[in-house]
Formats: sequence, structure tokens, C-alpha cells
Amino acid sequence: MEIEQMHRQLQVLTDRADITDLLDRYLRSLDERVFDEAWVRAFHTEDVTAEMPIGTVRGREALLAHIRRGMALFDRTVHFGTGSVIEIDGDRATVRGTQLSTHVLAGGSEELFVSGGRTLTELTRTADGWRISATALHVTWTRGTPPQVPDEWLAAPAA
Repeated sequence: MEIEQMHRQLQVLTDRADITDLLDRYLRSLDERVFDEAWVRAFHTEDVTAEMPIGTVRGREALLAHIRRGMALFDRTVHFGTGSVIEIDGDRATVRGTQLSTHVLAGGSEELFVSGGRTLTELTRTADGWRISATALHVTWTRGTPPQVPDEWLAAPAA
């Protein structure tokens, strides 16, 4: 095997490990519930687009506000992602996966809301490493009591 070919293979393996680590840390961070400027910069590009069940937003600031608002609907959560298929093309990558999320509704009710779905995530290699540039969560099933999402959240224009 040529040295150049080995270098390319090593780069692909390193990229896959870095992307997997970023996405695993992102899901875990949702459960740790520390949403600040450092959090959003650690995972997302400046112009990130995020499509979630409670709406679509563009840009880090809008995403940060959206995540804070959405996660306030729950007292506790556990997010689990698996089945990731990673495709890398230079400094861009696409990841298709599945996500299972368990939520305890806010207000001390102990009622659970569980959802399962598909994810599509686009990433960009930056000077700081891989970052999420676009993400979409498409919920395919739910079980339990859903949170009460204000209508204006769903009708609000994407920032």
C-alpha cells in the first residue's frame, strides 16, 4: 500500500472518529442542559440551520434561543443516537442516523414523552474542527404525553 493511500485512509478514519465524537457529545450535552455561547460554538457553524419538531431556525444565536426554549419544556431528558452512516467529501460530511429521545415533562409531573426518528446532519470542517452546519430531526413516532408547545413557537419565522 502506498504511503499516500495510507494517509488518505487514516484521514478518513480520523474524520469519522471526530464526527462521531462531536455528534455523541452534542446529544449528551442536550441532557447536561448547559446552553450558552460556548456550547453553541462548540457544535455549530455561524450560519447553522436546524429543523426541529418545534420549528426551523438559522444562525447560532437563533439556535441557542430555540434550544433553550424547547428544552425548558422538560425537567430531564436522555437523548440517544445510533445507526450513523457517515459520508465524507473533503471538508464536508453528511450523517444519516436515528435518534431516540426520552423526556420528563416540566413541572414535576413525571410524565414521559418518548420520540424516535431519523436525523440528517451536514457538517463542515472548520479551523476548530468539524461543526454542524445543518441538521434536521424528523420524528417518526411518539409515545406518551407530548409537551404543550405554544402556537406562536410553531408560527414564528425562522431567524
